[in-house]
Amino acid sequence: MIDLQVPDSVPDAFRAAILAAHPSFAGKSFTVAGRGWHSIAVDVGGRFIAKFPEGAEAEEALRREASLLAAVRPRLTMAVPDMTIHEGPPLFSLHGKLPGGTLDGGGYARLDEEARRRLADDVALFLVELHAIEPAVMREAGAGPVGWWDTEEATLAPVWPLLPEHIRGPAQAAIANYRRLSPDPLGEVYGFFDAHGWNMAFDHGEGRLKGIFDFADSGFGPPHREFVQISLIAPELAARTVEAYQARTGRVLDRGRVFLLTAAMRLSELAGAIETGEHVDGIRGFVLDWFEQRVLR
Repeated sequence: MIDLQVPDSVPDAFRAAILAAHPSFAGKSFTVAGRGWHSIAVDVGGRFIAKFPEGAEAEEALRREASLLAAVRPRLTMAVPDMTIHEGPPLFSLHGKLPGGTLDGGGYARLDEEARRRLADDVALFLVELHAIEPAVMREAGAGPVGWWDTEEATLAPVWPLLPEHIRGPAQAAIANYRRLSPDPLGEVYGFFDAHGWNMAFDHGEGRLKGIFDFADSGFGPPHREFVQISLIAPELAARTVEAYQARTGRVLDRGRVFLLTAAMRLSELAGAIETGEHVDGIRGFVLDWFEQRVLR
């Protein structure tokens, strides 16, 4: 997984805003919990998470996320944040901390067979329940179309020289096939579309998923796309979740479509990394891993 630069300590302005809204937190510890692409999270006393967006676009996204969570929470078995917005300044959100930690490939590899099966089924149930929500409910809450990856030829041109020859050919073929994909035969649903391990609260002691968070990238999109980000934990988990989703819904998923969508995402992310000069080696590794795996194709 890619590490983003995290501040060493909580900015004074963040601490002051939290205490202004919740004076009872005065005796609690304040630590930086992590950094997303557009926000910084602050852990308050090990029990609450405050999220501070960076910029107007991020503020709008945070308000929308709170509205979306209010709509989905009563409809889900899986725990998700109960988020409130505080105007500040600076504006921030606050929610009770979900128990557990993130889940990466190493953590998944240490799980036994029963824990892997349970995890896949829990994620599948989460997706099934999200996809069953009436679209009008989520549109009213602020959901829109999910964003898509940039796979234009000019965008991907810098990627190809970084790939070994035995990967470059299959990757170029995958992009060509991705561009020829017809609309998803399962239509469009409101979905999460960001179920990687950074957004999971996983109890490693129990081997159980306790919650899922960060709905900022949720929206309307094709069901097959849900399994793209899951593969960042492990392709095997994505494959197991595909099977569990099919068992719960009776719908037939096209594993080849999931493979192509995931290839497009990873190649586009690598192009973005090359442009910024950040995390190139790590994301290149994600690309190589995907084309070398044989679990989900």
